[in-house]
Amino acid sequence: MVRFEGYERRIAQIEKCLAEYGFKSLEEVKDLCTSKGIDVDSIVRGVQPIAFENAVWAYTLGCGIALKKGAKDAAEAAEAIGLGLQAFCIPGSVADSRQVGIGHGNLAAMLLKEETKCFCFLAGHESFAAAEGAIGIAKTANKVRKEPLQVILNGLGKDAAYIISRINGFTYVETDYDFATNTLNVVKTKAYSNGDKSKVRVYGANDVLEGVAIMMKENVDVSITGNSTNPTRFQHLVAGTYKKWSNENNKKYFSVASGGGTGRTLHPDNMAAGPASYGLTDSMGRMHGDAQFAGSSSVPAHVEMMGLIGMGNNPMVGATVAVAVAIEESTK
Repeated sequence: MVRFEGYERRIAQIEKCLAEYGFKSLEEVKDLCTSKGIDVDSIVRGVQPIAFENAVWAYTLGCGIALKKGAKDAAEAAEAIGLGLQAFCIPGSVADSRQVGIGHGNLAAMLLKEETKCFCFLAGHESFAAAEGAIGIAKTANKVRKEPLQVILNGLGKDAAYIISRINGFTYVETDYDFATNTLNVVKTKAYSNGDKSKVRVYGANDVLEGVAIMMKENVDVSITGNSTNPTRFQHLVAGTYKKWSNENNKKYFSVASGGGTGRTLHPDNMAAGPASYGLTDSMGRMHGDAQFAGSSSVPAHVEMMGLIGMGNNPMVGATVAVAVAIEESTK
């Protein structure tokens, strides 16, 4: 029998979704995925090994829905995967009220469409969760895109950017920002592998102005912020400032605010209000975000607390893209 975290609070909504798409059980959904050569478990855990069991089943359901709907390409499959993720949201939770599952599906679909040229993990510092998400995208998205998606990491700390690049085989781009002339200069570029991972470019910034200049240099189309480290010092400020610049310069920019909800909000006075509860960092995300997720960009348990599934928001981006690509490849 299938069991996973928060089973009792989720199963009624999941069973309703199963019936809607003609499935009798989650086991039947898994059998359909397996029959198409799609190992959802391996894909999800391959992106974030510490993901919860409910994350694997949520993606299994999403994959099954995409197959039942006859998704023609990865972008269409991603939107269907979002329906499966949404079915796993606990009713009445922050994730449920914000439709975060559907939001993840739509974000992945955006990254698989040719209109999006550059995607940025915009973190408070260069983190392993952003790296996990970037690896998931780098290994899979370009298998189905005509023009390769450019993926960058942009966060505080040049040392952190260097370390993340070297450990993961990314390309480290060291910059120097001239405050007198508002000019971003590239000091050196170093690739730490020759494969798909080397296509991910990692920037470390000293402050907000340099972070914004990096966004401009790369002409970022879509970004997702973290919300756990330095949220009031970097990522929300960079996204908001770049959003203002984009509006003023007729640049299309879609900003996803990851994090927020109850928990890490720097405002402890209203933590008992459930979906209505939000503090400073959550408010900052609402200022620039075209979509707002819930829970940590990296920690599975915190996203689980928000009522979605046990997987960090950044790794989830990579997982959704990877499963969607597997679905398109299964049809060929």
